[in-house]
Amino acid sequence: MKAKTLLLALMISAIGGTAMAAQTMPDMRDAEMGGAPALAERPVVIPEGSERLDVMKTRPYVSYISNVVYAQVPSRGYESIPLRMDILKPQAKAPMPALVYVTGGGFINANKDSYLQQRMDLAEAGYVVASIEYRVAPTAIFPQPLQDVKAAVRYLRANAAKFNIDPAHIGIIGGPAGGYLTAMMGTTNGDKEFDVGEHLDESSDVQAALDMYGLSDLTKVGDDYSDEVKAAHRSAGATEALWVNGSPVFGGRDGGILANPEGAKAANPITYISKKTAPFMFMHGTNDTAVSPSQTNLLHEALRAHGIASTRYVVPHALHGGDYWVQPEVMKVIIAFFDKYLKGADGK
Repeated sequence: MKAKTLLLALMISAIGGTAMAAQTMPDMRDAEMGGAPALAERPVVIPEGSERLDVMKTRPYVSYISNVVYAQVPSRGYESIPLRMDILKPQAKAPMPALVYVTGGGFINANKDSYLQQRMDLAEAGYVVASIEYRVAPTAIFPQPLQDVKAAVRYLRANAAKFNIDPAHIGIIGGPAGGYLTAMMGTTNGDKEFDVGEHLDESSDVQAALDMYGLSDLTKVGDDYSDEVKAAHRSAGATEALWVNGSPVFGGRDGGILANPEGAKAANPITYISKKTAPFMFMHGTNDTAVSPSQTNLLHEALRAHGIASTRYVVPHALHGGDYWVQPEVMKVIIAFFDKYLKGADGK
């Protein structure tokens, strides 16, 4: 009988000790969530033959979400085709500002995979970055591509909780055809004319716009170059003509950009500057042989004349795209601009 009593006492003692240990030992999962600082203070033992590597966490973990359908639109005779975006989402507890990244492609291509380095730098700086595809010439015609970009902004606002986005702070960046669409987005804030499709209860306005070597006045794209280049840009085969006029093969009108002055004016971001226009930044390289550097300056000066905040950087020797645009000096300026208007006092 005494033996049974002793055994029972030992069992109770063991159970109590286990319960106490469970209460006092830190949970590894809590430590990973930052809930057990005592665990981080435990001595670190490095076995002989191993090297110690101390790590300071300065970069967030970034998730990649590909081929998110943000709109269904008519195109090429089809009633509905999907438009997709790729999203880079940094890990963070609080909602983050977002950037729509509008790729270029001469108005005839829109590859959302472009400029991954730029997009990753922006994501690591604390932005949800959505790189989008959009309809292009010759099967699409202005303003359809602009409608697509506005649909992308509305989609992000409608799904802000899903992607941990602060819907009050969305910016846009792109170049060069993407720079043009960025310019159109920034100047048409508050204009509902181009809002078509889903999520129409959401705003398509942007709070900051960064245009990299984009176009503005489509009648003057080649003005900094030779007479031969100017003539080519004014021909019916120029992509800016296809952008505004469409292709006769797909029901558009024939002729160059100068044959449709009303269409060219309607496709010019300067036309839409208002008090609601977003703050702008421009960047252009001196060695750009595809889009005249004067194109960004035209819009920059027009914005300043209307009292809109605008900054323009000229990058010596930089080409139309390429490695100049992913260098730290460039990215530092880009990030500082967005931080000012999407994170700083100017963005609140």
